[in-house]
Amino acid sequence: MFKLKENQTNTKTELLAGITTFFTMVYIVVVNPVILADAGVPFEQVFTATIIAAVLGTLWMGLFANYPIAIAPGMGLNAYFAYSVVGAHQNINYETAFAAVFIAGVIFIILSLTPLREKLIEAIPENLKYGITAGIGLFIAFIGLRLSKIITAHPTNLVGLGDLHAPSAWLALLGLAITLVLMMLRINGALFFGMVITGLIAFFTGQLHFDQGFMSLPSLPDGLVVANPLTALTDVIQHSLYAVVFSFILVTIFDTTGTMIGVANQAGLMKGDKLPRARQALLSDSIATTIGAMFGTSPTTAYIESTSGVAAGGRTGLTSVTVAVLFILSAFFGPLVGAVSGLSSITAPALIIVGSLMMGSISKIRWNELDEAFPAFLTILSMPLTSSIATGIALGFISYPLLKVVKGKGREVHPLLYVFAVLFFYQLAFLPH
Repeated sequence: MFKLKENQTNTKTELLAGITTFFTMVYIVVVNPVILADAGVPFEQVFTATIIAAVLGTLWMGLFANYPIAIAPGMGLNAYFAYSVVGAHQNINYETAFAAVFIAGVIFIILSLTPLREKLIEAIPENLKYGITAGIGLFIAFIGLRLSKIITAHPTNLVGLGDLHAPSAWLALLGLAITLVLMMLRINGALFFGMVITGLIAFFTGQLHFDQGFMSLPSLPDGLVVANPLTALTDVIQHSLYAVVFSFILVTIFDTTGTMIGVANQAGLMKGDKLPRARQALLSDSIATTIGAMFGTSPTTAYIESTSGVAAGGRTGLTSVTVAVLFILSAFFGPLVGAVSGLSSITAPALIIVGSLMMGSISKIRWNELDEAFPAFLTILSMPLTSSIATGIALGFISYPLLKVVKGKGREVHPLLYVFAVLFFYQLAFLPH
């Protein structure tokens, strides 16, 4: 079913890869409820809804697309939901905002069933694809450094070196050294075993605590937040949430598409310009977004942390199925998952190392051609600096056709790039983001 031999992998490697991906992204089951709580959504509601959406999307990706890519509610999209949609409008509560997410998800499913998203993957120039891959790598390495407080906010320079004597910093650095040694020794699952050893060190040095025990039953205090599609559509029309729906669709399309290209490139799964089984893969996040909104969580996306599983050897959907099973189990281990994911120094080394591996695509960019190089550079630079994959892609999409037109090579640009350049310009210039 998963064609393990054809993809030059085995069951043990895929399971370890799935475990690695899970532990690098499981923080979302804690962080997402914390952020959406600011919009008034009950913590337990979001915790359970987050897991439901992640399980559905990731299972679809594994079983129907056979890719080692995990799906879950996206960071950035949850902040936009909580602070720009609900927080900025007194007459919009979280139930109404979830109606907008639901409608965006339905439109998203329709778009995924058309050739549009597949054509988009083929239309993205090679150098932009390399830039997207490298930008994502730089972004997740930045996340690892920031969460472990190796780098911190600086009043003058925006970012600066953190206190390396702080427990979180030295634990992350120690974990990074241990994981690098394991990788140098070519030990399968080095990223996962590095996290296990780092977690044990954290426990015995008093940094990892299990004050709330290990298990609790999941619950949905609000039941179904969106139970009637017609009511959801009425809410969107009544509150004129068209711009909100458009923003969710546009950002999610490119966040997911960009991440899928990055992960697929990293795993060597791209066939030239094409992503095999693209339609099945692209349906995963649209279905998860729609169902997730019904239960009470923000839009889903493909997770850049999937690259940690790819780095651990994951090449097939068995990796994704493993992630989905672990998410199901995590629903009953809320306190345990919260304790481990709450200590980012355990997972930070994996993010930093994977970031370095993904930066390798920079060597394939044609740096001697400014019209090719600068859009890729802008994409790479802006992803970590804006903390947004979609923004990096947007700036690359806007600048690429502009430079090509100036150089007299406008006909070489796929027509879809012009369309999305205009849409991205409109979104950045006139819509909240």
